[in-house]
Amino acid sequence: MTTALLPGFLLGFSLILAIGSQNAFVLRQGLRGEHLLAVCLVCAFSDAVLISAGVAGFGEITRRLPGLETLLRYAGAAFLLVYGARAFRSAWRGKEALDPAQSAPPGLAATLGVCLALTWLNPHVYLDTVVLLGSVSTQYPGEQGLFALGAIAASFVFFFSLGYGARLLRPSSPGLPPGSGWRRRWV
Repeated sequence: MTTALLPGFLLGFSLILAIGSQNAFVLRQGLRGEHLLAVCLVCAFSDAVLISAGVAGFGEITRRLPGLETLLRYAGAAFLLVYGARAFRSAWRGKEALDPAQSAPPGLAATLGVCLALTWLNPHVYLDTVVLLGSVSTQYPGEQGLFALGAIAASFVFFFSLGYGARLLRPSSPGLPPGSGWRRRWV
């Protein structure tokens, strides 16, 4: 019965690990300690909707167009290779930095607007949740729901771990509350 749950969790977790714009935003919110519960919930529930749509709909689409799964799998792999190479190049050049005290804190509505845009306007999220997880779920006939549940659980675990775990990385700086650095908390 749980043969699809663990693979769903592991694949879902491995796909979400890449730090893209959405994950960087959650990390930033965690470092700043602003609207974190709402941000984590929006990201995780958005993934749950997309994963459910992918698992529920992809099986039907591939039954009607049998070659589509293979085509999308290779196209997705090519996209991930290019995306990974670009991310590696950007990291190598060292031009990006995540500064939690960079600007004044926006309100909840503005924060959630940015979070929703980074989630739903990102083509990468559709590739991972709808296409990739949807296509892999077809390898578990009769257990696609368990596979989806595993991937959804991975999303919740990841976003809440990233957001709330970020406070352990919070530096002591004038823009952050006193005692927010990890040294004061753990040393």
